[in-house]
Amino acid sequence: MTARRDRGETLIELLVTVVVLGTAVVALVAGLATAVRMSDIHRKQATAGAHVKAFAEKIEAAVAASPTTGYQSCADANTYLGLYPVPAPYQKEVIVAYWDGVSAFTGPGTCTTDKGVQRLTLTVTATNSQVSETLDIIIRRPCRPGEVDAECV
Repeated sequence: MTARRDRGETLIELLVTVVVLGTAVVALVAGLATAVRMSDIHRKQATAGAHVKAFAEKIEAAVAASPTTGYQSCADANTYLGLYPVPAPYQKEVIVAYWDGVSAFTGPGTCTTDKGVQRLTLTVTATNSQVSETLDIIIRRPCRPGEVDAECV
C-alpha cells in the first residue's frame, strides 16, 4: 500500500505549471523581438545621421572649392541634390532658404536677390520612413582676394 503523499501531481497542477512556463516563454520572445526591432531602427538612424553629415561636408567642400560653380545665387534644391549620392534604402531632400540681408531667412522659392548667405536644410530618410535625420547648414559665398563684392567688404 502506498502512502498518500506518494501519489504524484494532479492534472490541474501540471496545467498550471505549463501555463506559467508558457507565459514566461512568450514574454521572453516578445522582449527579444522588441530588442531586435529597436536595434534595427538605431542602426538605420545612425546610418542616416552619417549620410546627412557626409552630404553637408560635400556641399561645404564644393562651395569652398570653386568661386564660380560652388556657390550659386538663388540656388534651388536641385543645385545641391547631385553632390552626394545617398544609397538605397535612403532618400534625401534639400530645402534652401535665403538671407534677406536684414534679420531672417526667406524661402524656399522666394529668392529675389541673393545676399550671399543660404540656409540649407538637409534631410536623409529611410524609404520605410522609420527614421529621418535633419541637419541645417549655413553656406556663404566665398570671398576671394581681389574680388569687388559688397558682401565681401
